[in-house]
Amino acid sequence: MLIVETIAKVRRDHHRGKSIKQIARERDLSRNTVRKVLRSQASAFAYERSDQPLRQLGPYIPELERLLAENERRGRKERLPFKRIFEALQGSGYPGGYDSVRRYARRWQAARSRGTSNAFVPLSFAPGEAYQFDWSHETVVLAGVTTKVYAAHMRLCHSRAVFVRCYPRASQEMVFDAHVRGFRFFGGACERGIYDNMTTAVEGVLVGKARTFNRRFQQMYSHYLVEPTACTPAAGWEKGQVENQVGFARQRLFSPRLRFADFAELNAWLLEQCLAHARDGRHPEFKERTIEDLWVAEQSALIPLASDFDGYRETTASATRTCLISFDRNRYSVDARAANRPVQVRGYADRVVVRLDGEIVADHPRAFGRERTIYDPWHYLPVLARKPGALRNGAPFKNWDLPEGLCRIGKRLAKQPEGDRQFVTILSAVPRDGLEAVEAACQEALTAGLCSADAVVNVLTRRHQPPPAEPVAPPAGLTVTAAPLADCGRYDKLREGTHGPV
Repeated sequence: MLIVETIAKVRRDHHRGKSIKQIARERDLSRNTVRKVLRSQASAFAYERSDQPLRQLGPYIPELERLLAENERRGRKERLPFKRIFEALQGSGYPGGYDSVRRYARRWQAARSRGTSNAFVPLSFAPGEAYQFDWSHETVVLAGVTTKVYAAHMRLCHSRAVFVRCYPRASQEMVFDAHVRGFRFFGGACERGIYDNMTTAVEGVLVGKARTFNRRFQQMYSHYLVEPTACTPAAGWEKGQVENQVGFARQRLFSPRLRFADFAELNAWLLEQCLAHARDGRHPEFKERTIEDLWVAEQSALIPLASDFDGYRETTASATRTCLISFDRNRYSVDARAANRPVQVRGYADRVVVRLDGEIVADHPRAFGRERTIYDPWHYLPVLARKPGALRNGAPFKNWDLPEGLCRIGKRLAKQPEGDRQFVTILSAVPRDGLEAVEAACQEALTAGLCSADAVVNVLTRRHQPPPAEPVAPPAGLTVTAAPLADCGRYDKLREGTHGPV
């Protein structure tokens, strides 16, 4: 096979007037080769085999294609590797090696997908018709710590308005929170939502587009009057807009690596960037208009929001004797009356709410670490009333953030005999009178130079007494004109008139 440099030299020699015989002698080529180069006017030659001889595989090609076609019709998780197909072909008498089967199988698959694998149909959506949702994994720095976060992406298919918000998890309650905030940001919901087959929404993938959605996800799209549509597995192009949004956000928003104090600051910045993108970005179809122009026009076609969906993930737990329940690998305290009883735990994106027989017995900010214990000391107040000694070493009461007056009285009482019991008596007045009233009573007692439970309770009691009634002026007709005279002899006269002289 001639290389490009040799062909160029032969063509230049002939241009300079050398004969074919001289060129062949000097370049060590045959005359026919030189004639081929000069007649073809080509600058390079490539050998192309028109037919590949398959001496051993040839008679078994129909059987191999049948096995490949049968394997193609199976589900993705049930398809056989080429090695298994080779073994099945050996069972039919094939004497050749595995490499020939593998090469032919790959060419067969490429031929079936050629021409359509990279071709797509452009989609068009009416105002308010659909939105797309997806997750992405990003890396940011929060409070100086490199953290992996989950970014929820929503996009209106008509106006191309985008919404991005980050979470520490991609669990179901985060999906609900992203939809609540996204619909609130867009100004309404669409008729249809396009998703992939995320496990937080889809319980079963059936034939075609049929899906089994879980109960809580059904409640959400029923609340917003949205019809969910799940994509074909491994067919991301069916929600190509939000897939492109993931790449756009990764390049334009999350690169270089973002640095913020916490999630609240990060998400506030992302919200500003979404508004700036809508304000400054041009619509890809209506290039003379901005995304914000079409977004404002599309809002009239969106489904109005009556109220926010109560997006929680509920589980059942049993409170321990120490008034703790476990949720998402962390422990939270509950009111003492829930100890040793089953409770309902509702996990939201930012808090954990615990209910006992429909009544809230705990409401904590949610923690996203592991093996952390979050206490509310007021949950243990009924226990303190019976065991005031636990005030000194009880884990819930360490670093208890109390108002100044209560802290001062607590420190003074801690130095007195039975001081813990007195301080618990003061604390027990908080559920009845309120923290502000108890704090004011403590301040008043300290100002008077008193430091005891009796003094604080006395102040609270006096504040509960009704104020004295104001004097009432008598009517003019009942005014006394002659003042009565004090005469004890009148009493003696009355005695004589009734019972006679004594």
